[in-house]
Amino acid sequence: MSRAEYEQCQVGDEATFRAAVARVTQAALTKSLADLDYAPIVRDAWRRNNVDDVLWRQVDVAIGEVREESSWTELIGSIAFQETAQKLATTTSERVFRSDAMQKAILGVASGVGNEVGRRMEQGLSAAAEPVAQCMQAFLGPRYGSMVARSVSRDTGREFTIDPSKASATVSTGQVLIQGSEGLTGTVLLIVRRQLSRMAMTVGQRVVGAILSRIVGVVAGGVGIALIAKDIWEFRHGVLPIIATEMKSADTRDKIQAELAKVIGEQINEHTREISSTAADRVTEIWREFRRAHAKVLELAEKDERFRRFLDTVTPAKLPRLDEVVALILAGEGEPALTRRLNDGTLHRAIETMPAEAITIARDTKSLEAGFKWWALADERLPEVVAFDLHRLGSPEEMSKAALGRLLVLEDRTAITRLASLTRAEREPLLELPPRDLNRLARALPETDLKALSRYMSALEPAAAQRLLAVVGFSPARMAAYTASGVQAAILASRDQTEAVAVIARSDAIFDFFVFADDVRSVREGKISPLLLWARYPVALSVFAFAALIVLLILWRLLFGRRPRIVIAQNKS
Repeated sequence: MSRAEYEQCQVGDEATFRAAVARVTQAALTKSLADLDYAPIVRDAWRRNNVDDVLWRQVDVAIGEVREESSWTELIGSIAFQETAQKLATTTSERVFRSDAMQKAILGVASGVGNEVGRRMEQGLSAAAEPVAQCMQAFLGPRYGSMVARSVSRDTGREFTIDPSKASATVSTGQVLIQGSEGLTGTVLLIVRRQLSRMAMTVGQRVVGAILSRIVGVVAGGVGIALIAKDIWEFRHGVLPIIATEMKSADTRDKIQAELAKVIGEQINEHTREISSTAADRVTEIWREFRRAHAKVLELAEKDERFRRFLDTVTPAKLPRLDEVVALILAGEGEPALTRRLNDGTLHRAIETMPAEAITIARDTKSLEAGFKWWALADERLPEVVAFDLHRLGSPEEMSKAALGRLLVLEDRTAITRLASLTRAEREPLLELPPRDLNRLARALPETDLKALSRYMSALEPAAAQRLLAVVGFSPARMAAYTASGVQAAILASRDQTEAVAVIARSDAIFDFFVFADDVRSVREGKISPLLLWARYPVALSVFAFAALIVLLILWRLLFGRRPRIVIAQNKS
């Protein structure tokens, strides 16, 4: 690449950059075809496609058709009148070269030439890959840094690259070749093949129009000379035999081949310009796609020199992570936090060393800081944190390293999820239980019961707590009695908490008057809260209360009921 071309690539607008890419590409293609001689390639394709045989057959067919369609006077007149001879020559030539068989043969020749041209152009495009990549680096480097320039240039080079061991070009008439089977790996090379395929479809029609007048001129010019050698008997066919001979001659074949080479060369030159323009469009689109994919990072790099220098240290494979991390920081912490993390090294850690699970946590919580904290807390057990969704259930501040270890040792999603949903203060007392017991309780009890059990464990005396665990551990369903309204407060307010726990533990037993009497005595002595009697014996107390009320009413009646009044009437007479 020349100095002038390099400077053109450094311009600020995309239009000038695109034009520079087109010029570089066209120069490479033109150079690859500079010493290409189409004539021997056409002759070789002519021979391989047996075009001579096709031409001779079609000449015979066309001569026969024209002879049948022409009157005897027209045939004889063609000997005397050049205009009539030229008309017959034109008609015959048109039928030959516009026939399906001849068109197919010419298209076959064009395809054969296209194969060789395709190989040359593919090599030219491969040679263009380096200067185009340099142009891209010159355009992007000063704005976004060397890493971005290298990444986009690498993608650009791939569009121009072929596998040297499989480099071949096959042009078919009617379809673009399949990528892969021929070793093409770049979309720009597919552009070449599309252009060559299009050329193969159109060159036949162009050749017919281009060489028809020449064939007619050859035939008409040879009529007068050929008449001298003809027998009078042959005059009955007019100039048709002469036309047939001229069209089958080596001179005519050479002229057709020469015209084919000329037309194909013109077509290739025209398509070269189009290929260069399309390649430039594709290169520009590569940059636009990259810019769309990394918009915020590129915006920061363009306006912040320090961020641009940091971006140069990031490997291309880490760019998607950088995009995500930058988006998380800007959304959750703001742009000043990005500068802070750039200065304190946490941005580098997030891109280069942060585990994928920590990034998952940051993504789910929309907080990079949460990802860092869970990483510090869990360390090598971070995959388990993500597997059990612990980061969704609480913040890392609500979990100690020891508690996390005791939680994960349960290895049961239901138990772990329920315990992780508790606050740190609620969870810690429960984690003191043996893992087997804790696992069974956490699986059996809902979250509300676990919270109540945690409060009991924190507030009860050790003996009472052990008594409660023995009851609930044997039958987790009995925890419901301890969470009834007012029960927890009553137990915790009791002087003898162990007895209070025992009272509720007997709540599902058959009523026993002597046990009831003992419980009443405990209340009277102040060992347990009176509320526990109601919680333990709601039916019995209701019956006793009703019976007591009846007795009181009877006593009231007896003691304070209305006494009968005795009235003595006196006889006044």
